[in-house]
Amino acid sequence: MLQVTNLRTQIRSGGETTVPVDGVSLSVGGGQIVGLVGESGCGKSMTALSVMGLMPPGASIAGGSIKLGGRELVGLSEKELCAVRGRDIGMIFQDPMTSLNPTKTVGKQISESLRLHAGLNRKSARARAEDMIRSVGLAQPSRAYESFPHQFSGGMRQRIMIAIALVSEPKLLIADEPTTALDVTVQAQILSLLHDLHETHHMAILLITHDFGVVASIADRVEVMYAGQIVEGADIDELYGHPRHPYSAALLAACPSLHGPPVRRLQSIKGLPPSLSARFTGCRFAPRCSRATSECRAFAPELESSGAGHGFRCIHPM
Repeated sequence: MLQVTNLRTQIRSGGETTVPVDGVSLSVGGGQIVGLVGESGCGKSMTALSVMGLMPPGASIAGGSIKLGGRELVGLSEKELCAVRGRDIGMIFQDPMTSLNPTKTVGKQISESLRLHAGLNRKSARARAEDMIRSVGLAQPSRAYESFPHQFSGGMRQRIMIAIALVSEPKLLIADEPTTALDVTVQAQILSLLHDLHETHHMAILLITHDFGVVASIADRVEVMYAGQIVEGADIDELYGHPRHPYSAALLAACPSLHGPPVRRLQSIKGLPPSLSARFTGCRFAPRCSRATSECRAFAPELESSGAGHGFRCIHPM
């Protein structure tokens, strides 16, 4: 459904060029859920915005390909992209309160996509919107339709964002940190809702998160991103059971577990991800990696494969 190949996105600002997405390749099959995981500042959200054509001022796609259902999106005009957004690709943003329009009722924001892309009249759009409100688990759809975003809790607003993203039944849903701002109980409800809607609509989902636990509960495959590049990708069971890149292993070791010893000190990764405006010569993870050698600092590793769709970018894999 989605095929991203060697995507490179750059941002020019104040005479400086930042490359938050540097040669990213990934795919999401029809009906598949793929998790894109990594720390903040690694380029995950910019990858999603590049797919949507919603990059910030000064940003542009410098190379690569983005295909949706075989159709090339790179190079489309803004008018053509507007026809794709909402109809073919839906997106759930991290903070619904800053994404929803506070001056419009929830119903108007949900039905807007239907009137634009499906050509429904006001009455038909409202009926479909209320059905969508009901399907995302909000009581009293007619009342919710007439309400404003500030009248709902954080979890309810996220459900509204999901309703807006799915009301036109897109082929692909991009969920960018959809549970980060929510407490654990509501987070579990939202993930369960996403899974149920995925089963119902058979759509492809690209789930962006920094939480390996979230990915484990819902995804079929995981792509690990660091400093603008994919450093490892595999089916969920394969990567969790046999991580090859030290960064993937370190992220997994930093996750709390219900299994094993009742008291265990969680591991942490020293340092921070590098600035994406830096010039890299060797492995980008080398300054934080306990396995790094002089070879790692001198040569940038290529993406290797161990078979079964398991790729990793490391000179000395685990």
